[in-house]
Amino acid sequence: MQGTSPSRNDTKVSGLSCVIDPFERGSPMNLVSTLGIDLAKNIFSVHGVDSNGIVVMRRTVARGKLVELIAQLPRCLIGMEACGGAHEWARRFSQFGHTVKLMAPKFVVPYRKSGKNDGNDAEAICEAVARPNMRFVPVKSAEQQADLSVHRVRQGFVEERTATLNRIRGLLAEFGYVLPTGAEQLRRQVSNLIDQLPVRVVRCVRDLLEHADRLAQKTLEYEREIKAGVTTNALARRALSRRGIGPITASALVATVGNGHDFKNGRQFAAWLGLVPRQYSTGGKTRLGHITKRGDPYLRTLLVMGARSVLQRAARETDPLSRWALSVRERRGYHRACVAVAAKNARVTWALLAKEAVAA
Repeated sequence: MQGTSPSRNDTKVSGLSCVIDPFERGSPMNLVSTLGIDLAKNIFSVHGVDSNGIVVMRRTVARGKLVELIAQLPRCLIGMEACGGAHEWARRFSQFGHTVKLMAPKFVVPYRKSGKNDGNDAEAICEAVARPNMRFVPVKSAEQQADLSVHRVRQGFVEERTATLNRIRGLLAEFGYVLPTGAEQLRRQVSNLIDQLPVRVVRCVRDLLEHADRLAQKTLEYEREIKAGVTTNALARRALSRRGIGPITASALVATVGNGHDFKNGRQFAAWLGLVPRQYSTGGKTRLGHITKRGDPYLRTLLVMGARSVLQRAARETDPLSRWALSVRERRGYHRACVAVAAKNARVTWALLAKEAVAA
């Protein structure tokens, strides 16, 4: 609407005009430059701001309408928390030309200004994703997630088998038989105790042993699949060239971080895995504690287990890694040496993946 502006007394003032261009319905979406999405199962909260930080969108969207909404937006920065389904949403949104970033939920919490609800979470995500020093989670491809699914199922079988064997120990302990640790020793002891147990207990123990055998067989099948995948993956073969990195660890590393380009250097990668000391320093005095245990516990466990194998063979080897590992063990003890070797392997593996370096 354009024209002369009326005064309070309905008199016209010559030379003074006012231009009003009200937004049409839905047009504020054209101004969105940064968008925060609070992911959920059915109802999503969306918070968008323009280049000046002014809120231009704050609404809830049904699951079936989210992709349609994102497709209508101009190319912008989209932030989400790294949770269930986040990587799939990131891949879908990237197809529309958007830049999608994932963040750990604990890094978003400080940006929430008020009580916790979906709208405030989306606003905090929108604020956090625009920070220049924010740490982001690498977006995984569908192939990487498929590889990780094999790892997760295999690890579940391993844990379930261990729980089944411990259940057998618990049942027999009720009848006064305390069995040693180790699957093979348990089987030998159980075979000697069959005649001394009640019939119903024998049936329970046999069923549990059969279940443990099936789990062990499934675990081996998944391990063979993982090892076969490593032979056809150039990045995994590169990681496998490092001592202490086996096929399972190499496959898990590549499936989690890919080529490692999301990390600036090997130290940042080791810190992301939680293999560095927790720092609580003040007043110019440095205080270092236990390792932070951040990041993926599965990867960290695999690296520490590989470090233990390096230490076990170090006395028979003469390479620089073995000599260094033995010196650390003499100075700091076995467990700290395992963590130190795991951290070193993480840094070297990052160089192998990101820079195509050659393992020493």
